[in-house]
Amino acid sequence: MHKRWIFKKEPDPKLLDQLTNDLKGDQVVARLLLNRGITNYEEAKSFFNPTLDDLHDPFLMKDMKEAVERLDQAIDNEEKIMVYGDYDVDGTTSVALVYSFLNQVYENLEFYIPDRYEEGYGISFKGIDQAKESGSTLIIALDCGIRAIDKVEYAKEKGIDIIVCDHHTPGESIPDCIVLNPKRKDCEYPYKYLSGCGVGFKFMQAFCQTNLMDESLLFQFLDLLCISIAADIVPITGENRVLAHFGLGHLNEYKRAGIFQLLRTGSKENQDLTIEDIVFTIAPRINAAGRISSGKEAVELLTTEDEQFAYEMAVQIDAYNQERREIEKDITAEAILKLEEDDHKFTNVVADSNWHKGVVGIVASKIIERYRYRPTIVFAEVDGMFVGSARSVDKYSVYDALLECDDLIEKWGGHAAAAGLSVSKDNFQAFRQRFEEVVKATITEDQLVPEVEIEMNLDFAELNKGMDSDGRTKLMRIISRMEPFGPDNMKPIFRTGNVLDTGSRLVGDDQNHLKLDLFQEGDMANKVGGIGFFMGQEYLEKIQKGPSEIVYTLEENHWNNKVYLQVNVKDIK
Repeated sequence: MHKRWIFKKEPDPKLLDQLTNDLKGDQVVARLLLNRGITNYEEAKSFFNPTLDDLHDPFLMKDMKEAVERLDQAIDNEEKIMVYGDYDVDGTTSVALVYSFLNQVYENLEFYIPDRYEEGYGISFKGIDQAKESGSTLIIALDCGIRAIDKVEYAKEKGIDIIVCDHHTPGESIPDCIVLNPKRKDCEYPYKYLSGCGVGFKFMQAFCQTNLMDESLLFQFLDLLCISIAADIVPITGENRVLAHFGLGHLNEYKRAGIFQLLRTGSKENQDLTIEDIVFTIAPRINAAGRISSGKEAVELLTTEDEQFAYEMAVQIDAYNQERREIEKDITAEAILKLEEDDHKFTNVVADSNWHKGVVGIVASKIIERYRYRPTIVFAEVDGMFVGSARSVDKYSVYDALLECDDLIEKWGGHAAAAGLSVSKDNFQAFRQRFEEVVKATITEDQLVPEVEIEMNLDFAELNKGMDSDGRTKLMRIISRMEPFGPDNMKPIFRTGNVLDTGSRLVGDDQNHLKLDLFQEGDMANKVGGIGFFMGQEYLEKIQKGPSEIVYTLEENHWNNKVYLQVNVKDIK
């Protein structure tokens, strides 16, 4: 898929000169920092050396005092507490974190994950009935609940209080209960982009502070929070960056039993992990439990200290993931065939009664990445209703578009980038047409073409400067300190021109990836190897014709106890 190349705005020359001087003459690093809004030495120092002291006061969040008081009351009165969460990665890590932390000081707990197929997303009547049956009088709802107005009322009728800890965008009204959500209009919490697990973490942090507990008892679960931040694709800025930084460190220093065994199935148990490893190795496996079987299994894996049980559960969950991949591959192919017969130009909306509900979100993402870059919704049929997942393109809010279709939707929730929804079969065609019309009226032409945002031009000679005895270059050492990468702090993308080929070739089972061997015209001394995923024959011919321009990120290839710099090419012209 061809992309639109956009260079980041040129920095203010005075700021660039000043920061370059502060950084002892390194203009490349100065530009990288300025592109991230870091304008002076002190800000740069804080960026490269985050501290847990940078976390905001949890009591700045609306309803936090009331939430802690209700939890304290439940513990003082020895009430049973249900920790309730969604079945995806954010939900299951939220439950694992809050349940495990509270279990250190209070035993009268249970956790509950709704069945994706029987109950659907969010707080369910069945879950509330289970709380009543088990004697729970307080539900802590994590990563869900902001639209559960009727469920909260139902719980009240049964004598059950609910504390909602959510990060999804609220509707016009919110449930009549204690609601922790930084996106509330009346919430002045300074950071708005926490994951669902992040909101649960702030609740537990406030509980710690109120009860004069050592916060290290909570910080030991930052690895679970880091997994949620990576998997839920929230911005890795501000407080999220601090939490992800320390969570990633904890993940690499101490791998809890379930995580270690899960990494073994992906052959990464002895490697230092990055956010990318979480996204592509840990998150799909955790998600697979809820997609194929039950999200409860993911929580059991994340909370166990039994190595043998963790191993058996990890093997089972990896098998679910393999099954999920096969199902997803088949449905993606079928969905693309349907879209080829579709006359809608601004959206991709497809449904089939035989598709597996558990993978429709992944299929929607694959369609956008590899077929047609449009706001996309993929539906499966569940109990006579079309249940779907929506995914958006960059800088376009699918949430706002769905809001214009609200009267045709039975149930929905989400945020700008993604949403879940249910539509009756009778309303499906009307919904498809309305969604197409809304997107057509509100999307720009630029938003229909994937964008590559480029930091700056670099020559290959610049990439290889300052190589140490381990083979790491100065630029790679700096870039590694800019991690963790994610939305709003993406891995830097560079452009190099006049690139020539020295033996690039197709690789992979389907011969659809490029293994690149490159140099820059007039500089044979600085050859660079690389990879281009899903580029195939067309891009091979481009690079062979040369000279070409490439845009890429930098990464290290560890092999035979040595480190090799390589480029991960995003596009070729």
